[in-house]
Amino acid sequence: MTTANKITIFRVICIPVFIVLMYLEAPWTQYAALAVFVIASLSDFLDGYIARHYNQVSNFGKFMDPLADKMLVVTAMLLFVEQGRMPGWMLALVVGREFAVSGLRLVAVEQGRVIAAAKSGKIKTAATMVGIILMLAVGVPYSAPDYLGMACNWIILVTTLYSGVEYFIVNRDVLKSESL
Repeated sequence: MTTANKITIFRVICIPVFIVLMYLEAPWTQYAALAVFVIASLSDFLDGYIARHYNQVSNFGKFMDPLADKMLVVTAMLLFVEQGRMPGWMLALVVGREFAVSGLRLVAVEQGRVIAAAKSGKIKTAATMVGIILMLAVGVPYSAPDYLGMACNWIILVTTLYSGVEYFIVNRDVLKSESL
């Protein structure tokens, strides 16, 4: 197993640790949850760099790396919805975009094409992870009103929807060749 894949697996292992820390009530656990999320987020950039720089790109990594990212981000957002810090409809749109882009990629693969990550998708990922980190930081201890959290929610939503729309516009020919 490559170093990059080990880092991806580490990110997946961080998810249940993050969840447990978010549910614990001790004062230090919110700081620990923030630290775990930051480390997991940074590991995303590290495993990608190692995979490309040291030629460790693998099918496992191509599959597991984006899945680990989505699992980490959606987990944090689900917890925010449960805490009343993110509206459920925003999370539904974010998850809907992920399903739609994944579906588009599957259709493209059936046509022998690979849809690479677009720059807007990378911006979306960075904005989302930074937004979640800021929301976790604001939540230590919880402050009201949470204007920074609200701003982060909207930045996450706008970058998510923009990148999703761009994927479909740039790759519209993938769907045109299908009988609808």
